[in-house]
Formats: sequence, C-alpha cells, structure tokens
Amino acid sequence: MKDLTISNIDRQNILNNYVVLTQLQDYIGLPGMYYNEQYYFTKQQLADFYQIDIVTIERYLEGNEEELKHNGYKVIKGKVLKEVKEQFGPILNIPSKTSQLGLFNFRSLLNIGMLLVESEMAKALRSKMLDIVIDSLNQKTGGSTKYINQRDEDFLNAILKEPQYRKEFTNALNEYLDLGAFKYSYYTDKIYQAVFKEKSEEYKRILKLEAKDNVRDTMYAEVLKLIASFETGMAHEMKLLSEKEGRKITKVEMDNLLISFAIHPLYKPLIDDARTKMATRDYGFRRVLHDNLEQYIDTVSKTDFDRFLGEKSKTLEERIDENIDVFKRLKNR
Repeated sequence: MKDLTISNIDRQNILNNYVVLTQLQDYIGLPGMYYNEQYYFTKQQLADFYQIDIVTIERYLEGNEEELKHNGYKVIKGKVLKEVKEQFGPILNIPSKTSQLGLFNFRSLLNIGMLLVESEMAKALRSKMLDIVIDSLNQKTGGSTKYINQRDEDFLNAILKEPQYRKEFTNALNEYLDLGAFKYSYYTDKIYQAVFKEKSEEYKRILKLEAKDNVRDTMYAEVLKLIASFETGMAHEMKLLSEKEGRKITKVEMDNLLISFAIHPLYKPLIDDARTKMATRDYGFRRVLHDNLEQYIDTVSKTDFDRFLGEKSKTLEERIDENIDVFKRLKNR
C-alpha cells in the first residue's frame, strides 16, 4: 500500500471498507452532531481534533474538494441550515448570521486526515487505519489472502463448471491441432495472456504461489468465466476450421485463430472488466501489483468489500457444506 497522502486509490479503498470504518468510529469516539442518521463535524471541530488551524482545513478543502464531497463533505444553507442552527447552534457556536456551513461526515473526516501532512494526529491516525485494515483482513482470511477469491458466492459455481469447459478445450487441442504435448500448457498460457496479460508462471510469482498450487483455485469468478468462454469458443473454432480443411490445423492457423478471437469486439468489454476486477481486487485485498495491469487498478467497491469480507462472504468449505445435498443429488443422477 502506498502513502495514503499521495494515493487516492488507497484512500478510497479504506473509505469504502465499512468494516474498517465501523472499527475506526469506535476507536476514535469523537462526539459529533447527529443529524439525518449520520454524525457531522464542523471545520472547527476538525481543526481541534487534528490540532491545526481552520485555514489549513480550508486549503485542503480547496485542493481536494471533489474527493471530499464524494466522501460526504457538504455545504448546507437555507432550510437545512436553519434546522441545524435551531438544534445545534448554541452547542457548536454557529453565529446567527451564518448563511452557509460546511459539514464533514465521518468518512470525510477520515478522508481529510489521510491528506493532512502538517498534523501529527493525522499521521498517527493513518498508522492506526492501516493496522485495522490488516487486522480485519487477517480475521476474515486466517492470515492469508491467497484464497480470498473463494469467499465470493459466485466462485463455487464457476469452479464447479470449470473442468467441463477445460475438457472441451483440451479434447479439441488433441483432436484438431497438429502439435505435440506442449500445446496444452502453451495455449493455456496464450489464453491467460489474452485475458489478463500474464503467463501461468508470472501469475504464480506475483501471487507468491507454490509449485503445487492450482492457479485457477486463486482466480476470481469473473476471470474463470471469461477463460471458460475463451476455451469453449476456441474449441468450437478449431473444430470448424479442421472440418473445413479436412485435416488437423497447424500451429500458425491456431495462432491466427487465437489472435482473431482475442481482438473480437465481443470480448473487449468482458476482458476490460476481468482485468479491472483482478487488478483492483488483488491490489486492494492481496496487496500485490500486476505490473501489466496497473492501468486497470481502480478503487475496491463497497459491494466487493461486502462480497469478500462482509456477511455475504464465506469460505469455500462453508459453501460446500451448505450445498452438500445438492451435490449428492447431482451425483446420483
């Protein structure tokens, strides 16, 4: 994770993680103005908390207004301001002639603390934030994020179907491609490169997997589904070309098929989505950077925090136990 004062993505990843926000709110315990089911804080309260002057707060507001508003900072006026004055004016020392008032919710309070370089309090808070982020991940993953992808409810369905699609591809390689045994690993890597720009060994190195680890066991459901689409689609195209030519196809013909398949407009949105999810989640959850996908890194969404760390997330073993009756019925068909 980069320095929070310079990395917008890292700041937003923390601010989107409601598990971390809840723990930070309990940890800080700063009393605020409870209004419309949120706690709000004035510039003066922030200045007092971070032990800086209001001018510094206003300077950061001016330089980071879009980000701070995105995370909950607002300026109130008119009827809303009147209500706030009536309820909290005497407590917050809001002058009666005030025509507008800037308010920070808890997210934007933390947000400005991630930006402030002049405040020792903000520096200490950033350190605590990172500790809580690491602790919350460890609590959910048992200290290892290698298989955090499996906590997604869609993973089980994707990995169960994966061998079927894989078999279609390897059978097609065997039946329609005139090449030796190396073709299986070679074209698997070619598909990986088309989808996420890495060979299997590169992927293992980046995630620090062991030789015995199956790379697909660590992939997100969306990536597995796209790989399956490539494999079944390529199997179909190989068959068509082989039958048209009345022979097995050559390596050159196979390479051309794969190139045509990878640049087809149908796949561009799906490839971009898979690359973005893989790069973003691995950077946010696994703390690893795929150099070839760096341009695809975005902030981890609140939905993904819930998917992989929230109440919806479960280990693969838990999901198998929940669905054991379904598996037994499928086996007995």
